[in-house]
Amino acid sequence: MAWEGRGLVLQSPQMAARIRNPVAVAPRLSVIVLVFNEVESIAPLHEELMGVLHAIDISYEVLYIDDGSRDGSTEQLEQLASRDGHVRVVSFRRNFGQTAAVQAGIDHSRGEILIFMDGDMQNDPHDIPRLLEKIDEGYEVVSGWRKERQDDAARVIPSKIANWIIARVTGVQLHDFGCTLKAYRREVIQDVKLYGEMHRFIPVYASWVGARITELTVHHRHRTFGSSKYSLSRTSRVLLDLMTLKLLGSYSTKPIYFFGFAAFGLWAIAIICGAIVIIQKLLPPYPYAHNNPLLLLAVFLAIVGVQFILMGLLAELSIRTYHESQAKTTYVVREIIERSPGRRDGSLSPSPQPSPRGGEGESPSSQPYPRGGEGVTYGRPSVHPRQ
Repeated sequence: MAWEGRGLVLQSPQMAARIRNPVAVAPRLSVIVLVFNEVESIAPLHEELMGVLHAIDISYEVLYIDDGSRDGSTEQLEQLASRDGHVRVVSFRRNFGQTAAVQAGIDHSRGEILIFMDGDMQNDPHDIPRLLEKIDEGYEVVSGWRKERQDDAARVIPSKIANWIIARVTGVQLHDFGCTLKAYRREVIQDVKLYGEMHRFIPVYASWVGARITELTVHHRHRTFGSSKYSLSRTSRVLLDLMTLKLLGSYSTKPIYFFGFAAFGLWAIAIICGAIVIIQKLLPPYPYAHNNPLLLLAVFLAIVGVQFILMGLLAELSIRTYHESQAKTTYVVREIIERSPGRRDGSLSPSPQPSPRGGEGESPSSQPYPRGGEGVTYGRPSVHPRQ
């Protein structure tokens, strides 16, 4: 029995054998299907998906993430994995939510390119070749846009409002952050850690490391089986996560700016209130300052401003401890271009980036898949001084 990933996965000897043995070399494409109580959709979706993948000249795997299904989906997925070496299943002990399922897909997949899709058959597998074409054009994130969305207005309207807000706040101009059908190059999301409802913000995380992002109109289908797990309460959670994302994206390495600007604003209001108190004291009817509520408000705001400054200083200490204790850099390097020592013609060549986990200059496809179903991991690019 083994505990793995963000979810809890119970591995029997038979399941461990299925995970370890199908392929020795990591495939180039991982299609990650998120499943929660979709027993009626699994068989037709798998047949359609395999038909599309067989027609593509690319090595692939299909990774099903079973998010604690209780309707027989788990057993049906186990049958698929036992019959097809391209299929792997990660099954949670209970329902952890879509964000945890996406994180498990990143952690347990092995491909260089990751494509996520829902298991309810509303995402069309025939859009996968078009996503791959965009990846081959040089894009590192291809986000699906359900332009003609086949859902109720009660879901579509709040979603459009939320997407508009997210695009304005984050600066990533996408129309549909909530569409699961997306393609990523592993290198831009391999270090992402997701919490709350953050799965829809993966393109934003990718933009922080300079990923090239584009959007592609995809076919959205009516739900044929089962019922939607969507609730309007998710919208409020998304807005709260957006606040967290904005703080992390804009001030994660300089939190004193966030708290300091807030403190300056409070102090400015306190000064204005104090000035009003003084002016009222000097003019008829000459009220007593200690009876003026604006004086109390000015003192209160000044004290809160001091507390904000102290919080910012504590946050600065925490951020420095976080980065320096783990040797994390505040930047991301795509490649280092330098003159090769053995060349005399002055030509430049990109240097392989040393990886603390994957070895220097290793490519994902050349790494054998480790035992235990842990998936191939690739190290964060580290930086060395130019020669």
